[in-house]
Amino acid sequence: MRPSLVNGLALVAAAAVISLACSSADGRARPGAAADSTATASTAAPGTASTATDALSKAADASRIQGSASAPIWLIEVSDFQCPYCKMWHDESYQMVLNDYVKTGKVRMAYVNFPLSMHQHAHEAAVAAMCAGAQGKFWQMHDALFATQRNWEAKPSATATFDSLAKSVGANETEYQSCIKSPSIEALVNGDQDRASRGGVNSTPSFFLDGHLIEGAVPRDEMKAEIERALAAHAAKTGSASGAASGAARGAASGSTSAAPSTGTSAGQH
Repeated sequence: MRPSLVNGLALVAAAAVISLACSSADGRARPGAAADSTATASTAAPGTASTATDALSKAADASRIQGSASAPIWLIEVSDFQCPYCKMWHDESYQMVLNDYVKTGKVRMAYVNFPLSMHQHAHEAAVAAMCAGAQGKFWQMHDALFATQRNWEAKPSATATFDSLAKSVGANETEYQSCIKSPSIEALVNGDQDRASRGGVNSTPSFFLDGHLIEGAVPRDEMKAEIERALAAHAAKTGSASGAASGAARGAASGSTSAAPSTGTSAGQH
């Protein structure tokens, strides 16, 4: 069973790998972040319980999870689309994680929005990504936003750029524009921000890898090593539990076998 994001973030053991990251004093996109609500089934991943309450926000919520449901471990990316260090990690490490671990069924990955107030377009970019996600295009928009970050980060307004990117990844323009105005998507982004902040995140990028916090733009080789360690630890834990269960089963079987002759002997004596 997957723990809720609220509990997962709040109770993680912070085994942090410090690296380059964007941070701010308050860490909030804006005041008035959404309050907790019941997590949807789609995001009951460790660290990502959501405020999704309607069909639109639930579709957006589910779209930011990728990988096999049977993957042994989770990688939760907590990120800001305007943070240069988030772009650095995306450009250097994301494709390796996707190809070597997500697509091979070893890791299930989810994205949590953490738009910092120091980045003028970060919150709008997060909403744009979630609205593309409502049409099943979250990860395509995720890639497009990071690929074009240097083109839109300094613009007085990035709205037209985000609209164009959404169209370029295949989002229906009418549905996208309707979604952008939806208060439930705004609540979803603010809810991410609120829970991640209460879970100990204060900079981007940050990651929760099988319940452990990793901070900063971890280089490709280090991220690979971290994932391999997490997989090995999970395998060892699973193997240990499996071994204990097998031992108990063997013990029970042995007890049953030793009891059988006694019963047979008694029967023979009658």
